[in-house]
Amino acid sequence: MKYRLLLAVPLLAGCQTLQSFDVGGMAGGSMGDRLKNVDVTKVAKGVQQLRKGFEDISESEEYYIGRAVAAQVLSRYKPLNDPGLNNYAQKVMQGVALASDRPATFKGYHLQVLDSDEVNAFAAPGGFVFVTKGLLKHVKSEDELAAVLGHEVAHVAKKHGLKTIQTARLTSAFTILGSEVGKQYTPAQIGQLTTAFEGAIDDVVNKLVVNGYSRDKEYEADKLGAQYAKSAHYDPGALKSFLTRLEKAEGSGGGMFKTHPSAAKRQSELGDQTPAPGYKKSSERGRRFSEAVQL
Repeated sequence: MKYRLLLAVPLLAGCQTLQSFDVGGMAGGSMGDRLKNVDVTKVAKGVQQLRKGFEDISESEEYYIGRAVAAQVLSRYKPLNDPGLNNYAQKVMQGVALASDRPATFKGYHLQVLDSDEVNAFAAPGGFVFVTKGLLKHVKSEDELAAVLGHEVAHVAKKHGLKTIQTARLTSAFTILGSEVGKQYTPAQIGQLTTAFEGAIDDVVNKLVVNGYSRDKEYEADKLGAQYAKSAHYDPGALKSFLTRLEKAEGSGGGMFKTHPSAAKRQSELGDQTPAPGYKKSSERGRRFSEAVQL
């Protein structure tokens, strides 16, 4: 697969930077081949103690895990070639993210609209957010878009994606990193690292695309998303209006209808949401939305 993994070399060496959302730029060659070219003594030098689980992953490592997850998402879904819409959605998300309890990630938040009629959205670790054209067709205002994107920001802020990685995979990888300071990795250890990190990416992708988060995480993301939207001076009740519309489309199946709780249950769990004092509808927001979202 073209986008199979972009993880090991940048995750371990931490020297690459993402110049754009083109996460396919590092593809080519097997993971083992790329690892063989890394000075592993330098890689291990920064490991001061044994790390055991997702809570020990640094922000830079989270970014590279998210970048690898994003590459797999883009191998399954085609990006929508609409710079105006992508830039608009990015700005709305950025405003909501700045009002969240995690306003910045290692390389910032990145959004890409996907050219798919499936009703869905994904948030990969590190701030990579995807929303489908099919979902945007159900969004009718900038306030609703802000609340929907706030839900995805909440998944990133609470590191829901990282929490899906099996602890055993990270323990195995961190054990090798922690015990081999100043030494060269053997081919067997390189193979073990490759397998561990490949499995970690698969854990996240399967949770995002195939199985979905647990209901408690989805309810938490709804409540936080509405809260973030409110803090960014949007109407937090807009999430309820979006879910009401979504409920009518649930018979189409697939996408988030398969991986999320029912829209009716999400509305019930969300509870009443009132705007912040002084909130008023903005004609400028309405104009921006109608100009950018033409699907």
